[in-house]
Amino acid sequence: MIILQVVAVVVLAAGVAARAGGEPPVVAGVEPAAAWIRRSSAVDVRAEELDAAIARGRAFLVGTQNPDGSFGSAERTKDLNIMAGVGSHFGFRAATTALCVQALIEEDDGSAEVAAVIDRGERWLLDHLPDVRRDDPTMIYNVWAHAYGIQALVAMHGRKPDEAARRERIMELIRGQFDRLVKYESAQGGWGYYDFTIGSQRPASASTSFVNATVLIAFHDASRIGAEPPEKVTRRAIEATEEQMLPDFSYLYGMYLKWQPRRGINRPGGSLARSQACNLALRLWGDERITDAVIEEWLDRLIVRNGWLELGRKRPIPHESFFQVAGYFYFYGHYYAARALAEIPAELRPHYQDNLARIIMKVQDADGSWWDYPLYNYHQPYGTAYALMTLHRCRRP
Repeated sequence: MIILQVVAVVVLAAGVAARAGGEPPVVAGVEPAAAWIRRSSAVDVRAEELDAAIARGRAFLVGTQNPDGSFGSAERTKDLNIMAGVGSHFGFRAATTALCVQALIEEDDGSAEVAAVIDRGERWLLDHLPDVRRDDPTMIYNVWAHAYGIQALVAMHGRKPDEAARRERIMELIRGQFDRLVKYESAQGGWGYYDFTIGSQRPASASTSFVNATVLIAFHDASRIGAEPPEKVTRRAIEATEEQMLPDFSYLYGMYLKWQPRRGINRPGGSLARSQACNLALRLWGDERITDAVIEEWLDRLIVRNGWLELGRKRPIPHESFFQVAGYFYFYGHYYAARALAEIPAELRPHYQDNLARIIMKVQDADGSWWDYPLYNYHQPYGTAYALMTLHRCRRP
């Protein structure tokens, strides 16, 4: 019976892909095709266009930093706010600040003004990241702060290489964020950001594929500067992410949807943003199934089917769009797509760099910001940070 069910799922997936005009899925464990037949068209992006968009985004972040050095706030509420307590907002602000600091370090123009903004943001992170905790037994939004905190700390570590005491403090803080992620690991491995079941000290949250991917990529960043993440927690997160991989390299939104693999959010259109992060995370941690062809295929899918993400951008209700896409999938997915560029041969990158750059530049707002989902007063800073880091990776050598 189990074998018949597995066969039925694979056949159904193949039929759905064929009707949608897509490629038939690759069965897990079977080597995918050696190369992907590219479907996206070439676009032309001039270096000065890219530089101008980056300069406007950088100016927006410089002009909107809080006096204490952080970015974002709990203001600008609306009638459809997601639930969040004081601790949640502290976590949101820490994650947003970490993204903004990393983005400004990557796109530092060498001016005294930008250096001062980065310095203030770094001081805030150094002072406040150790205090980020879970809000209550239900809300575990702090996992985002720990993951992006690690990424920002890695960027900070490389910024002033001659300051040994500062670097050691940064390494100590990275290890502290490792400890937090051990503490808030789901009982099933990996991480989620809600626990609606037990509310226990060890969260019973559903492992969420893209949270796992975010943390695993941050862990890999840290390992490159000699901060080795906890082995057991890393292994369990890899296994939890692999368990959510579908035959066509779409990923379940979370393990709680494992009995609904063809639900809209779990299909390729719903996984466009998630697959970029999950494929990259597993590739970085040695999963040989994530070949160059898989990375290129999903970059191509993101470009060709970008409209599914665009239809959800700026909608105020999460998951109300087609394939249950939420607005906050948008810049997250493009950022990790840009990071995945480093995994494919150099001669293949320019095509995708130009396409990603064109997509991002097209949706920049008049004030220089980017945003995809109204989240209190965090959405413009975090959206702009994601967009800047995406465009940074779209620069030609």
